[in-house]
Amino acid sequence: MTDSIVSEHTGGVALLTVDAPGSRNALTLDLSAQLVAAVEAAERDEEVHAVVVTGTPPAFCAGADLSALGSADEAGLRAIYEGFLAVARCTLPTIAAVGGAAVGAGLNLALAADVRLAGPRAKFVARFLELGLHPGGGMTWMTQRLAGPQQAAALTLFGQPLDAEAAVRAGLALRVVEGDLVAAAREFAAPAVAAPREALLATKRSLRTTASLATHADAVDVEIEPQLASLASPEFAERLEAMRARIRSHS
Repeated sequence: MTDSIVSEHTGGVALLTVDAPGSRNALTLDLSAQLVAAVEAAERDEEVHAVVVTGTPPAFCAGADLSALGSADEAGLRAIYEGFLAVARCTLPTIAAVGGAAVGAGLNLALAADVRLAGPRAKFVARFLELGLHPGGGMTWMTQRLAGPQQAAALTLFGQPLDAEAAVRAGLALRVVEGDLVAAAREFAAPAVAAPREALLATKRSLRTTASLATHADAVDVEIEPQLASLASPEFAERLEAMRARIRSHS
């Protein structure tokens, strides 16, 4: 079978699966380009409220394809990065369902999501220096931002992998999921699916903007305009009336 990004839009969720089991889902230039296209298609689909990224078991993603890396110049490296960067800049909420090893660029793919759910066999591995490579794709920034400088140093400088439970303790994963990981990711996405899409997109924009602000007052200023817009929306009016009706029925 041809390696591909399998994209399935159902129930308000775009499930994007890196399907290259022969290489443990290593990212080639073609797969990275397909991943970009799949993320953009999810953003265009008005029915999609969340994106779940996973890999065909047993791996999540073994990193960049080594043959592509071996011949890569700057343009080639940036082309490989584009797959996980598309996830990082996605305007929709994103979840990485990490069921196996996330290595190198595969670690970057997992870290690019808003939330990571880990299966019991998940493993988070940098492996750049083991191959004689400097980390790339923003991995040093992502790991420090999520797990702090000490854990980032342990991953990158000392090659210390994290299993699922350790990743949760370090802040790289939210929780460990026993059983069907994709089903758990869909269930996790359900509140986002139920939310009005425009308010959801605006909230993610605000999260990104306020993360770098200096003061609480600055965050209030960022949030006020989209909150006013949501107050004037028909979705808010409908939901407010439904809530009032429930209160009246119980009084």
